[in-house]
Amino acid sequence: MTGSATPVRTGVAAVLLCCTSAGAAPFAYITNQGSHDVSVIDLATQHVVATVPVGRSPAGVVASSRAGRVFVSNPDSKTISVIDMRRQEVVNTLPAGDGPVGIDISGDGKRLYVADWYRNRLLAFDAQAANAAKPLASIAVGRAPAGVAAHPDGTTVFVAERDDDSVAVVDARARRVLARVRVGSHPFALFYDAPRSRLYALNVQSNDVSVVDMREIRRPAVIATVKVGKAPYGAALAQGGALLYVTNQHEDTVSVIDAASLKVLRTLPGFAYPEGIAAHADRVYVVNWMDDNVQVLDAASGQKLKTIATGQNSRGFGAFIGAPMDH
Repeated sequence: MTGSATPVRTGVAAVLLCCTSAGAAPFAYITNQGSHDVSVIDLATQHVVATVPVGRSPAGVVASSRAGRVFVSNPDSKTISVIDMRRQEVVNTLPAGDGPVGIDISGDGKRLYVADWYRNRLLAFDAQAANAAKPLASIAVGRAPAGVAAHPDGTTVFVAERDDDSVAVVDARARRVLARVRVGSHPFALFYDAPRSRLYALNVQSNDVSVVDMREIRRPAVIATVKVGKAPYGAALAQGGALLYVTNQHEDTVSVIDAASLKVLRTLPGFAYPEGIAAHADRVYVVNWMDDNVQVLDAASGQKLKTIATGQNSRGFGAFIGAPMDH
């Protein structure tokens, strides 16, 4: 269930973090597909502070500060592991169809959305329920749904329909697809740029990023296609949204794009099957599947500052940085 058509490689990783307050530095939760756990990195110290066992072959992850929880998709276990950020332990396991992959959560931390790869559907869960035994909704989408991105409105969800070369716009409240837009070949990851009302679809087969104007939700339109490296997998905005970083799995590089002009500024070499990527403050964190580590970059220059060892076959597919909020 990788971005390309390669088979799933078994291995899982899930990590828990130390107690934090709203003003503290957050943590990065890195899913380790090979060791079936999650590595928790304290971004203040740049060290792994916990390792949390989860299900088999964890891949997708979303760290919700508002919910105070981290949700991890385990495709081989067909479950979602729920990690409490304060207790530093798995507090619930949700059954999630036949192959949960991409995962995201509404901005208010109330609804969790999961792509069920093999059954061509989007599952919605109550993210705050103490023991959510089953999904609130199951919404039919296209073939091999992979990446998921929740719109800030709380009810609209974008789903990458990999084998249909399209992105579905889903109304989670009405439980139906509102619109579709054709993108590049085999879109896998999605990243939503809220200030610009843009969706970035990373197309692993055509080696490019489709930029979709989402100002009119019912009429999404591709406004640009940006060529990047081979098999783009993850994306993150850095420098206050000025730079879009994209990992290129099969080229061992990271593309740095000017988010305003959509021009590639530079291509950074020296990674090892880079997959997940996220940004915080003036740093960018790149997850390397082959080298079992996270590389820390200076967001402005792309310079490598530090390498942090993680578990086996690290993926970090999703928004893996967060800290619990005080309520």
